[in-house]
Amino acid sequence: MRSTGDILLISTYELGHQPLHLASPLGFLEQAGYAPRALDLAVEPLDERAVRAARVVAIAVPMHTALRLGLEVSRRVRELNPQAHVCFYGLYAPLRVDLTMNGAASVIGGEYEVELVELIRRLEAGADLVARPVVLDRLQFVPPSRAALPPLKKYAHLLTPDGEKLAGYVEATRGCLHLCRHCPIPPVYEGRFFVVQEAIVLEDVRRQVAAGAGHITFGDPDFLNGPEHAMRIVRAMHREWPQLTFDVTTKIEHVLKHRALFPELRALGCLFLVSAVESLSERVLTILDKGHTRADVDLALEITGAAGITLRPSLVPFTPWESLDEYLALLAWVQTRGLIDHLDPIHLAIRLLIPPGSKLLELDETRAIIGALAPDRLTYTWKHPDPRMDALQRAVLAAVDEAAQVGEDAAHTFTRIQALAHAASTNHPLTGQHAVAATGERRKVRLPRLSEAWFC
Repeated sequence: MRSTGDILLISTYELGHQPLHLASPLGFLEQAGYAPRALDLAVEPLDERAVRAARVVAIAVPMHTALRLGLEVSRRVRELNPQAHVCFYGLYAPLRVDLTMNGAASVIGGEYEVELVELIRRLEAGADLVARPVVLDRLQFVPPSRAALPPLKKYAHLLTPDGEKLAGYVEATRGCLHLCRHCPIPPVYEGRFFVVQEAIVLEDVRRQVAAGAGHITFGDPDFLNGPEHAMRIVRAMHREWPQLTFDVTTKIEHVLKHRALFPELRALGCLFLVSAVESLSERVLTILDKGHTRADVDLALEITGAAGITLRPSLVPFTPWESLDEYLALLAWVQTRGLIDHLDPIHLAIRLLIPPGSKLLELDETRAIIGALAPDRLTYTWKHPDPRMDALQRAVLAAVDEAAQVGEDAAHTFTRIQALAHAASTNHPLTGQHAVAATGERRKVRLPRLSEAWFC
């Protein structure tokens, strides 16, 4: 092993789970003979001594929030160690903003692990520092290395009416077949996806079960992009750990296409699935190129419900094209379909991000409404043509944030959001009183979910 401390990997945020984007490159680097250090700033402080000792500081940026936080970290790294080579790696690394202005010497997106190892080798040899910003090579993966990471108890747990379990996290595939315009994956992967070899996924599960995990989240952008591969893995997982439960993410259209799989998925331990519903507005769904309709969402709920699997929708209800009436209709749909406990309240407050490189920028509908790029937020600004919607989004977000801090029951939070929306529709002013109304009872666990509400 080369000396410990020369290479420092940093994660800032990975949806509340133990960061795979530390564990995976750690595995590759250790196999190559290096002994890197890793820090997860979501659960531990920045180790300034480690930063000062590092020749290479590689910052994982698999999502928008991680990149925003990573830019702050890179500036601190430059203050502490101006000579260090700073590399951003992960899905958001090739985002079309000038990362070099924030201290980055290189960026690697896509299937980044081997390229990261090669970059470090070139640095070590004093060779030219040419790193490919987007790598779409098919990799032979190695087992992620998790032993040096903070323990699973520091991360999101599975919550059920019967109690809690430690939750692990794996990915069976990366990239995506689909080209949803608001998604950050298509600008990098352009409709391609890559499988992680079955033996590697199962070994990663094995190590996390040994560390106490009783539940596994499959964080693939779409678990059913490769249904045969996915089913082989969960069947093998169930044979080895019959009591292990799991959750997955998949598109509404895949629920419909592969409906025959869901009874078996439930029998194998699937408790819930996340699906990017985003909106019930047919116009918005068309602009986003989601590939489903409102009727499809209703059918997907019936399919998963009949199988005994909870469908947890993710939403982006605040876009330039969603009207206040449509937002009210969305709330009514959630209530009448009995979905309040299926939904993390934060998803009723999400505002559309339009980062550089987004496929939304190809549309006239987008170019007609966007303003300047906000460098600090890494998104183009936009205003809704109905000012009530922008005011409502701010009020709903404030209410959700306050409710999360006190652990308010989702049903009470939903009632507060309804009141805000109806007040907006009747032209009542949205005041601070609406946003921080008195809280109700503490949140109850009625359906299986993770303890941390996620969003990108």
